[in-house]
Amino acid sequence: MLDKLIHEIKVFIIETLDLEDISPEDIDADAALFGDGLGLDSIDSLELGVGLQKRYGLKISAESEETRRVFSSVRALAEYVAAHRVN
Repeated sequence: MLDKLIHEIKVFIIETLDLEDISPEDIDADAALFGDGLGLDSIDSLELGVGLQKRYGLKISAESEETRRVFSSVRALAEYVAAHRVN
């Protein structure tokens, strides 16, 4: 079940951020989303946060320490969505 959601999150990231030349298979589920991993930045995190709220009904606080952990990798994000999704 989590593997399916991980793939769904990868596709969501690619579509939301218009990442060209990247497929879901190119994204390591355990790699960092920011910095040396996928290389996302703070603007990307805002876009993802808004998209996740709309798609899954999540309430995400931009300033919380938990949010930093949730956005640390695709796997962490998928685990959070699985536990907290409304839609």
